[in-house]
Amino acid sequence: MEIVVQNSQQTQNAQKVDNQLLMFTHISQLLSYMTGFGGFLIPLIIWLTKKDEVEGMDEHGKSIINFQITMFLLACISVPLIFAFGLGILGLIFVGVISFVLPIVNAVKASNGEAPSLFCTYPFIS
Repeated sequence: MEIVVQNSQQTQNAQKVDNQLLMFTHISQLLSYMTGFGGFLIPLIIWLTKKDEVEGMDEHGKSIINFQITMFLLACISVPLIFAFGLGILGLIFVGVISFVLPIVNAVKASNGEAPSLFCTYPFIS
């Protein structure tokens, strides 16, 4: 009979702290203004590949994806509302401003090691 003793440190997954990657992930959302879906795909790829390696990436990645899905749905809802007294135009302006400002705010928070802001975000992925 053989008894195997494992070191508890070897069984734990060590995650590294990389605030610069978290900040880049938030800033990469601004690619939507140049490429269309780049602001959704790049953070998604970074989140899926690094969520187990970088501390805080899972939380920040989920907030980014939830934010991008929420902004897309708000924009889709705003388009038909253009015909309802122009309310859709206000909605599109709101989506445009929030989609530009919030990634920058969250990038600054990520570089300081803080949790992301969840303003105007519905938690699709929790």
